[in-house]
Amino acid sequence: MRRYGGAVLLLLTGAAVLRITVFGELYLRYVQAGLRPYLIVSGGALVLLGLVSLATTALPGRRGRPDTPHGHPGAPDDHPGHHHGPAGPRVARLLTLPALALLLFPPPALGSYSADREAAQRAAQGVGTFPALPAGDPVTLTVGAYSSRAIYDSARSLKGRTVRLTGFVTHGDDGAWYVTRLLVTCCAADATTAKVEIRGVDAPPTDTWVTVTGTWRPKGTLGSDAAWPPLLAATTVTRVRQPADPYEKP
Repeated sequence: MRRYGGAVLLLLTGAAVLRITVFGELYLRYVQAGLRPYLIVSGGALVLLGLVSLATTALPGRRGRPDTPHGHPGAPDDHPGHHHGPAGPRVARLLTLPALALLLFPPPALGSYSADREAAQRAAQGVGTFPALPAGDPVTLTVGAYSSRAIYDSARSLKGRTVRLTGFVTHGDDGAWYVTRLLVTCCAADATTAKVEIRGVDAPPTDTWVTVTGTWRPKGTLGSDAAWPPLLAATTVTRVRQPADPYEKP
């Protein structure tokens, strides 16, 4: 059975990729929606390679071949720990564990832990004007869009407007709490943080997804560090389900 290890690893990995893309939207926890077709093709290719590997390994001429160092029967073991058999390096079989974990127990989206570890990194943009907001209140904005307008908009387009933000809850050491979203350009590995400090209502538990409605409260000088994170004077806080796509685009 050991000689089928490489094929099984390919099948597990391909099946895991297909599970989170074809049979659901779990892939949105890790990458942007536009990468879905590439993931499906990659998963299908891995499954196909795994099936081909199983078939070729099971051929009569492939049976009974012993595992020996470097694939040479009777060759001396000059490199302990680097044995290669029909299935390749034995250490590669350790990849079976993360592949199986992804297939059976997909990890959750990044949350408060990642946001708390993320330094206050903001896009290098100067103070300027932004496009006019849509008519009607409340206006729904992403956390990133609200932050940009609150910190950099010289036209003060948020003044007098009621806005609605959705994100997960994080807490500061000073007792403040925030509506937070992670901004992803390509995949979860490049995530950065956008957050808005909420005042006027009690804080829900950490990592709770909420929709907050309120009004902008000016803070600090435009474009300065003192203006970050921006403030929102909340009137209502409603708990919501985590969206299928938990990330925002920068």
